[in-house]
Amino acid sequence: MSAHRRARLGEQLRRELALKLQTVVRDPGLGPHSVTGVDVTPDLWLARVHVELHGSPSQRDETMAALRRAAPFLRSVLGRELHIRRMPELRFLRDRSTEVGQRIEAILRRTSAPRDD
Repeated sequence: MSAHRRARLGEQLRRELALKLQTVVRDPGLGPHSVTGVDVTPDLWLARVHVELHGSPSQRDETMAALRRAAPFLRSVLGRELHIRRMPELRFLRDRSTEVGQRIEAILRRTSAPRDD
């Protein structure tokens, strides 16, 4: 499968997963989150779902556990709705890009602050 087609499939999976997590999954451990992206392997066996988690550290851990519990259910639901030959296995991964960006900004603010010499 071409890279362009995989990117389109990843975007479609991202949209559908975000919708299904809001409307279909009823796990009480599922806390505030955002699906930020989906990377599909060239052989379509695996889809890495990047999720930004919000809330306290314990709430983030519980949300991640709830997402992992819901993965087989979501795969079966999406497999029935999307018309693709092979529905990839869903692996949820924590997206830390926002945290890293905030840390870099804080470092830059500290280093660029005017000094009294």
